[in-house]
Amino acid sequence: MIKDVNKIVLAYSGGLDTSVILKWLQQEYGCEVVTFTADLGQKEEIEPARAKAKSAGVKEIFIEDLREEFVRDYVFPMFRANTIYEGEYLLGTSIARPLIAKRLVEIAHETGSNTISHGATGKGNDQVRFELGAYAINPEIKVIAPWREWDLLSREKLLKFAESNNIPVEMKHKSGGSPYSMDANLLHISYEGRHLEDPKNSPEESMWRWSVSPKDAPNDSEEITIGFESGDPISINGSNKSPHELLEFLNEIGGKHGIGRLDLVENRYVGMKARGCYETPGGTILLKAHRAIESLTLDREVAHLKDEMMPRYASLIYNGYWWSPERIAMQTLINHTQSNVNGWVKLSLYKGNITILGRDSDNSLFDSEIATFEDDDGAFDHNDAAGFIKLNALRLKIANKKNKL
Repeated sequence: MIKDVNKIVLAYSGGLDTSVILKWLQQEYGCEVVTFTADLGQKEEIEPARAKAKSAGVKEIFIEDLREEFVRDYVFPMFRANTIYEGEYLLGTSIARPLIAKRLVEIAHETGSNTISHGATGKGNDQVRFELGAYAINPEIKVIAPWREWDLLSREKLLKFAESNNIPVEMKHKSGGSPYSMDANLLHISYEGRHLEDPKNSPEESMWRWSVSPKDAPNDSEEITIGFESGDPISINGSNKSPHELLEFLNEIGGKHGIGRLDLVENRYVGMKARGCYETPGGTILLKAHRAIESLTLDREVAHLKDEMMPRYASLIYNGYWWSPERIAMQTLINHTQSNVNGWVKLSLYKGNITILGRDSDNSLFDSEIATFEDDDGAFDHNDAAGFIKLNALRLKIANKKNKL
């Protein structure tokens, strides 16, 4: 156990894990526990968390609306890099952790606490993300990770502890037993556990909450236009929206058309493979649109440099290094590339698919006079290509001759 704990600030959702952790901390450490619940767009979890914390005897309850900060300062900077992990995952859980870690440490300072606590398991990535973030902001902070201390090492044991301590648990699975392990915010909702632990098993259709099945989506497509300024989306169909309002809108329209479902086996930082299912409708649309506007406005080598950097940048976020100097340095370069990423992209949404219908920008590098297949009136001299090809072929010719000796 951690020594010399005077007060604990707990990252608290009101779900099964953190409800049990709250009671366990009170019993094991015998000190006051402060709860912090971040409103990142998960909606239904917020007010029940307040009521549960009060019923557990918590005196200091922090519930904060961080939706705008989350999207503006974390999601959008990440999307400027077109960030995806292992080719598919849009990092919905990963990108929320540095903000939560920051506020945990700040609230600890505000309340005179020297310790924070979280509900991440000893097998997962979130323990790393929370703690690396906390230590980067306050190297002296103490961290309690109950999953690394207690013997309640299964969701069924958690349920039994909850029942014996009169802790209400919602969202039990309809077939009985523990619920899915879920994480929700404005960027995504994730599902783990139960039969999903076997990658052979298909997700239950009833599991999905944000999106309809593509086969049940409307039979008519829907068109939207997203406006961009300095790489960030600022408007939908000509109407300006705040960052969190824009992402909420894209989630709603994307879910309506069956967009953004993902079934993934990913490589966790701690060394194991894990299977999770995700719904990221708004983020899926945003990634497609952002790449489309960049295709017009970014220099070729800058675009390719960003694509080369992106997997490293994605791994830094996935592994919990948002506050690291290397991520900040990469972000500075990424932000610099976005100064001319302005304009609009028109998309069609239809049964799980996103189709680009058009894009335009005052900063477009596309020159129709040069790119045309018609007579370009001398804008491009085709004869220049012969010398270009010969010079680029020179090393290939030399290598071929040497290999034949």
